[in-house]
Amino acid sequence: MSLADVKKNAQDRMAKSIETLKADLAKVRTGRAHTGILDHVMVEYYGSPTALPMVANLTLVDARTIGVQPFEKKMLSTIEKAIRDADLGLNPSSQGDMIRVPTPPLTEERRKEMVKLTKSEGEDAKIAVRNIRRDANEALKKMVKDKTASEDDERRASDEIQKLTDKAVADIDKLLGEKEKEILTV
Repeated sequence: MSLADVKKNAQDRMAKSIETLKADLAKVRTGRAHTGILDHVMVEYYGSPTALPMVANLTLVDARTIGVQPFEKKMLSTIEKAIRDADLGLNPSSQGDMIRVPTPPLTEERRKEMVKLTKSEGEDAKIAVRNIRRDANEALKKMVKDKTASEDDERRASDEIQKLTDKAVADIDKLLGEKEKEILTV
């Protein structure tokens, strides 16, 4: 393993941590409706739990309503029950062959809880990034010990890894700031 491999590995893992955070933040509900909040609702489909987007078409009817159109009409009541049981605070209602899912406006207290939740997810992402930095630095020290890299090379590489870490933490803070602003916008 070379110095470049250690840096590339750290960079890739940090990018994955940020992508994971983006996915986690997409699940957090804001005042507006978005289909992402139903992505993880599991529906009983021919005896096996299946993600809602696999059995229905999800659309935005308006700013506060999600439309769920099952691919099979007989799935209407099953999907409606799954959304109700998902503990998202949503109350779906059937209208013909479509389920309308109005998203209630968030209370001030609930918004603050959501901000706390996003901050804790952000902190978890920062911890993951710092762990990646630690692993990379340990790999560099091992290379010096094994005499496959000089101490100067190790110092330069660890400075570059620190820069990657700083950039990743800044990206995480930016994502959190955007999400917090989105949550607190009434």
